[in-house]
Amino acid sequence: MSDAYLNPDLRFNSYGTFLRRRFGCRVSKVNVDGGFTCPNRDGTRGTGGCVYCDNSSFSPGGTVPEKSIETQMAEGMAYHRARLDSQKFIVYFQKFTNTYATVERLRDLYTRALAHPDVIGISVGTRPDSLADEALDLLAELAKRHYVCIELGLQSMDDAILRDINRGHTLAEYLQAVERIAGRGIELCTHLIYGFPGETREGFLKTADLMASLPVNSVKLHQLHAVKGTLLADMYQRGAFVPISHREYVATACDFLELLPPRIAIQRLYGSAPLAIRVVPTWDLKNNQMWYSIVNELKRRGTWQGFRLGGECLKAGNL
Repeated sequence: MSDAYLNPDLRFNSYGTFLRRRFGCRVSKVNVDGGFTCPNRDGTRGTGGCVYCDNSSFSPGGTVPEKSIETQMAEGMAYHRARLDSQKFIVYFQKFTNTYATVERLRDLYTRALAHPDVIGISVGTRPDSLADEALDLLAELAKRHYVCIELGLQSMDDAILRDINRGHTLAEYLQAVERIAGRGIELCTHLIYGFPGETREGFLKTADLMASLPVNSVKLHQLHAVKGTLLADMYQRGAFVPISHREYVATACDFLELLPPRIAIQRLYGSAPLAIRVVPTWDLKNNQMWYSIVNELKRRGTWQGFRLGGECLKAGNL
């Protein structure tokens, strides 16, 4: 294969491939709930949270703050060992804003996670406006000895969309956070969503250019979906939100990949909410079917991640 980053079967730089290449074994992420809240819920930055937000729509059922993180880790690692034969693990602090606490509490949680002999690092989900200097210093300190990734939620680079979805921060705040993280030995993942009301494919694809211009190591992308009890579900019922089709999402995801440098690993390419709370879209596809609908479209096109960026041409026979 001509590009060392690309997984030949997937035609993009999958995060799993990146981890195996870096650590020499299968590494899985184990989700834990550290009992955090969010400044966009408690009045610090806003109330009500983002219009689409319901953490139960993307968090495993066993991750609840009533369980110690050690118990959550043990259950998650056992699951991944049995299912994937994983050997090492990254503990993912996922729900809400996982730097939104005192540095003493953060140090306690992070170091407890890293104390397990099979844990090689942590991944911390947070917001651009909730990364205090003390928290960033702590993560940089830990990164000297462990793998540390900050997962920074941007969702959209369009400030009008950020206002409409009650996101509570701006593109400028995201860029400032990226600048503060850069050069400190910390990996950076950016979260993106496609399908917001009023969003165009052309507008969204500008985000690929933005990612290419920044020291971003990986991205997560998924379609906007509404779950019960959210403002977005209410918007759907009123006709203010029309979900994109599966065909539109796959086409746009592939366009995005073709514009994204192969050095950026892909952590996620779709979202799936539990059927019990899902409102729309209802594509009725299993996770592997969603994944391979994108892979198969790349194959049909004869393209791959970074295809539109030029450089050395990869021969189809090597893919």
